[in-house]
Amino acid sequence: MKISQLEYFCAVSQYHSITQAAQKLYVTQPAISNAIRELEKEFSVSLFTRSKNHLTLTNEGELFYQKANALLETIRQTSSQLYDLGRQILPVKVGIPPLLSTLFFPETLIAFHEQYPQIPVELFEYGSIRAASLVQEEQLDLAFVNMHFYDVDNMNTYQILSEHIVFCVSSDHHLAQEESVSIEMLEDEPLIMYNTDSVQNATLRALFESKGIKPNIIMHASQLYTIKEFVRKNLGGACLYSSVLADCPDFIKIPITPLITQDIGLAWKKGKYINSSVDRFISFVKKYTERKGKESGRIGV
Repeated sequence: MKISQLEYFCAVSQYHSITQAAQKLYVTQPAISNAIRELEKEFSVSLFTRSKNHLTLTNEGELFYQKANALLETIRQTSSQLYDLGRQILPVKVGIPPLLSTLFFPETLIAFHEQYPQIPVELFEYGSIRAASLVQEEQLDLAFVNMHFYDVDNMNTYQILSEHIVFCVSSDHHLAQEESVSIEMLEDEPLIMYNTDSVQNATLRALFESKGIKPNIIMHASQLYTIKEFVRKNLGGACLYSSVLADCPDFIKIPITPLITQDIGLAWKKGKYINSSVDRFISFVKKYTERKGKESGRIGV
């Protein structure tokens, strides 16, 4: 039995497909098929019930999956601990949505490097939902996320601040003089929305659906610069965090009623061994954001 065989088997168990498992692991389908065949031969068990384009675990396969998954987790944690013992400094891999990066970076990263110049940090831009998923899959160590996604309770989290969503328009927009807007008032407005894997998007879509409204979305954007340019040229309005456009005095930020509050925080996987680099990054972010929150009067937790 080899570690790679267990990894291939667990991937197929999760995706119920050799094709999807091969794509996820960047290996060939025959390599995965051979690994499963060798495991079944070595232990004299049938691990899957095979049907067209779908694999289902047998009773023996389900037990084998539980044992194999636990064994792989032990191997991952042991490897991390041994890296620490060997004093090999691993990079901290951090996921962050582009809109949140304007709130936390580059100032946070500069301050961290000043205190821990020996610890490298790698940033990856993803929406909150995708970033959290990659943390659970252990491709990222942690992520800054909008904490209003469905399985946030399955992760370790630290709330950094509370934000609220406002409707941003140019000074020439016909709603620019409004003191506030409701969701109903946005029914026919051209909207520039953030990309589809964001929690903010999911929150807004749920609100529109609850009112029976089909929003007039003219663009899904992944970069704040693009959203700014569309708003600046009065091509539409955008629902954004209130602090995102603090450096854009020419934009009008109209409160949405009732208030749409969004909690922003740091998330990392439960039960995973945290190496010293990641532990220091988490501790630093907690202290740094709490201090900055007090200085600015924003809500720090």
